[in-house]
Amino acid sequence: MTKLAEQLKQGADQAWESLSEGWRELSARASGALTRFRPRQASPTLADRTEGVLPFGGWAFMAVDVFDDDDKVVVRIEAPGMRRDDFNVELQGDVLSVWGEKQFDQEATRGRYSVVQCAYGSFRRNVVLPVPVKPDKTKASYRDGVLRIELLKADAARARRIAVSTA
Repeated sequence: MTKLAEQLKQGADQAWESLSEGWRELSARASGALTRFRPRQASPTLADRTEGVLPFGGWAFMAVDVFDDDDKVVVRIEAPGMRRDDFNVELQGDVLSVWGEKQFDQEATRGRYSVVQCAYGSFRRNVVLPVPVKPDKTKASYRDGVLRIELLKADAARARRIAVSTA
């Protein structure tokens, strides 16, 4: 094999490995954030206004952060374009379930969309909590497109500082 062919092969191998690594990283990060949106009923308004535009396909990213400190677990879910009344929140054991429906809001009475990438319809997102929590001490709020759920840790899961004495 000539030196040039060998260099080309090595470069192609490195590019393929880099691409593969990037794809694996993207897949690992995105797998938990993908959420299925199902239309409850066909929306003639959306269909009429998006003729010729590829639909989003029903899957969308719904990013979640789970923060854990000594006393509580905070779950943050990015859900722009919704109202607080659009959400239902339920806790069963160590699984926090959030579901609701994102409605399609018409921008104007005339015109067409050239790109539709936002998800619309009903969704359900389940988040496994890292520790046991007190269901009766859960608070939820929605502001600036972020649903924030604060769950107080169960006594058994709380961190405790242990004093060390001299013997």
